[in-house]
Amino acid sequence: MLMGSLGAARDISRLKEIIGVLVRHGFGDSVRRLGMADQLERAGHVLRWDDAAELARIEPPEQVRLAMEELGPTFVKLGQILAGRADLFGPEWIAEFEKLHSHVPPVPLEQLRPQLRADLGGEPEDVFAWFDTEPLAAASIAQVHRARLKDGSEVIVKIRRPGITEVIEADLRLMARAAALAETELPALKPYRPQQLVQELAKSLRRELDLAAECRHAERIAKNLAALDYICIPRVHWAHTGQRVNVQELVQGVPGSALDQLTPEAGFDRSELARRGAHAVLKMIVEDGLFHADPHPGNVFYLPGNRIAFIDFGMVGRLTERRREELLQLLLGLVEQQPQAVADVLLEWTGNEQGVNLGQLEGEIEAFVDQYHGTPLAQLNLGQMLSDVTSLLREHRLGLPPDLALLIKAFISLEGMGRALDPGFHMSTEATPLLREVVRARFQPQALAGRGWRAVRRALSVVEQLPHDVSRLLRNARHGRVQVGIELAHLKRVGDQIDRAANRLAMALVISALIIGSSIVMTVKGGPTLFGLPLFGFLGFMSAAAGGLWLVRAIWRSRRERDADDE
Repeated sequence: MLMGSLGAARDISRLKEIIGVLVRHGFGDSVRRLGMADQLERAGHVLRWDDAAELARIEPPEQVRLAMEELGPTFVKLGQILAGRADLFGPEWIAEFEKLHSHVPPVPLEQLRPQLRADLGGEPEDVFAWFDTEPLAAASIAQVHRARLKDGSEVIVKIRRPGITEVIEADLRLMARAAALAETELPALKPYRPQQLVQELAKSLRRELDLAAECRHAERIAKNLAALDYICIPRVHWAHTGQRVNVQELVQGVPGSALDQLTPEAGFDRSELARRGAHAVLKMIVEDGLFHADPHPGNVFYLPGNRIAFIDFGMVGRLTERRREELLQLLLGLVEQQPQAVADVLLEWTGNEQGVNLGQLEGEIEAFVDQYHGTPLAQLNLGQMLSDVTSLLREHRLGLPPDLALLIKAFISLEGMGRALDPGFHMSTEATPLLREVVRARFQPQALAGRGWRAVRRALSVVEQLPHDVSRLLRNARHGRVQVGIELAHLKRVGDQIDRAANRLAMALVISALIIGSSIVMTVKGGPTLFGLPLFGFLGFMSAAAGGLWLVRAIWRSRRERDADDE
């Protein structure tokens, strides 16, 4: 069934590789239930199930992580996205997803030269005054080399791995089709929203494959943060930058992971660094609506003068103006202990999901926020509060929209980094003045007038289009072209069940015919014999017996799969 939906022969070798890894890591049952193994075996690929027993002793979160690491960059990236979905996964899963890294050897420079010549317009040794043939770092999508421009500027050259786009696109095709199938064949996976997660992954990966887009993000964020002279964003050298290669200023400072080097003797004030970093990221989020979505220690450098440099803008988050307003309401509701405000925003974000007791959920949210009533602002752990809220939503099988899940992950990472720099750091203390300032700015006469004018323009546009829309609707109605779309959930699954039932009925009729025919042949004298019985009658009975065994096995497997789905 899956092979029919996947269709393309170009993906069959990658599909075989993925299934082999899943089986080795103890997911053979899921492979069978999705129909993957049967189809591949029929296509001539024999899978080995022998090693699955040993790996089955490992806990499921670790099994999934190990499988993702073996499957390569697309699946590693999926795991890194899932690490930010505390609204869908429990702490033990998030802890494993956060361990995911791409352990890949660098590509030898000789293999990169044809691509570099095309992108740079010449050999790297000719384009740059100096080019380091040994990579500074290597990841699943790109690797980085140091270089020096002819004007003496020290830079890094980020080069996309040759052929990585084709591998990722093949993986995304397979994952999209498998996710659609999983939502119908494995109902237990539906709360995890596999199709939405794959769509989120596809958008993120395609953005990261475009190395020029990363530089555009960097320049836009640098412009937004220009007023903060203590924030540094690497300068882009556009003359040598394109989709497959980018050249940026080399940042030399103390890596975010080397906190022991941030001493007063070296001129660093760790409390000031925590405060400045928090202020910069909060400004990106609540004022600008474009933020660094992965502010972990590997993407931060600390420079003399208590300055901070952010690098690697491949993953950024975006918030619309409406989202920023809702976020302000949520954060102020948390730090000022306003449970109704928090409940209103979360219910708006999650939507009116079918089967959810909204009254109970609202009561639990209010009780959660109310437990902090009277707690001093400096003692509130905003990151932990956001984490607890997402856990509460997960218990009710509610998920946040992808942009908000990314935002909450950034908030939690930021608070963790701030506390690592300064144990006395409190995000709520830093956030409250900025949040109130932004709220005040939104209600200034000029801001109110701007929003009012935009609302009037939208309303006028709707009124202007109304006659045309009504005319088109009436014209379609006159010609009988008005259509009503009705979506019947699981209709394909019902069709598959009817198809399987018809196949079994046809097999039962064939078996019956074999038994009757063989019985008649047994009464006819003469002809070849086997074991003293007429040969053709004996072969007919044996074929009927084999068909009967197949039919019993098919019915038993179908019942076992149905029982597993009910669980």
